[in-house]
Amino acid sequence: MVRSYGKSDSAVERRYGLFMHIAVLMLALMTLADPARADVAKPIKLVVLGDSLSAGLGLPGQDAFPAKLQKALQAKGIVVDMTNAGVSGDTASGGRDRLDWSVPEGTEGVIVELGANDAMRGIDPDLTRAALTDIVQRLKARKIAVMLCGMLAPPNFGADYGARFNSIYPELAKQFDVPLYPFFLDGVAADAKLNQADGIHPTAEGVDIVVDKMLPTVEAFVRTIGEQRR
Repeated sequence: MVRSYGKSDSAVERRYGLFMHIAVLMLALMTLADPARADVAKPIKLVVLGDSLSAGLGLPGQDAFPAKLQKALQAKGIVVDMTNAGVSGDTASGGRDRLDWSVPEGTEGVIVELGANDAMRGIDPDLTRAALTDIVQRLKARKIAVMLCGMLAPPNFGADYGARFNSIYPELAKQFDVPLYPFFLDGVAADAKLNQADGIHPTAEGVDIVVDKMLPTVEAFVRTIGEQRR
């Protein structure tokens, strides 16, 4: 039996239509299964608002915390647009004062890493708490998700100062219902091999450890943002 071109074309079109239907269905199922991957063409916009610890003082740009965190997320298939808004020497009050221009419109999430300089300088914990409170409130008012990175006070200011300072982060996280990574320098602080000559700022290897330890918390944070897009 001789086939006509018309019948052959119709069969091809039916097969092509079925293939496209299956492809669209699979994409929809993948999107539902993982909101963080829902819109590859539209990365989740994140800002790291911090001081020299996140800015990457003493390191090339690609070794700074935001750059390495973005790379780690991408390795898991999570596409983000990460902005390094770290300023060396900044206190929590300094971060608050520059908040509006450091966190542009369109930002979907902010990782707040501030307070280390407050603790190093012995700034009244009430002032640090007030500044961080203002930051969180203003970001939430803009419908921007917030994640807090905690800091611990050095022992030289005494137990009372340490208790007042160290309680800031967990209490604010509970008050505002935002995720908390308890100590930004966990696994790195006081380890000479993982810090630069000043003993304060992580080396590239130290940053790798910070990122690795923090990644599950950040991943959950980003996935929540992805779910809220739906």
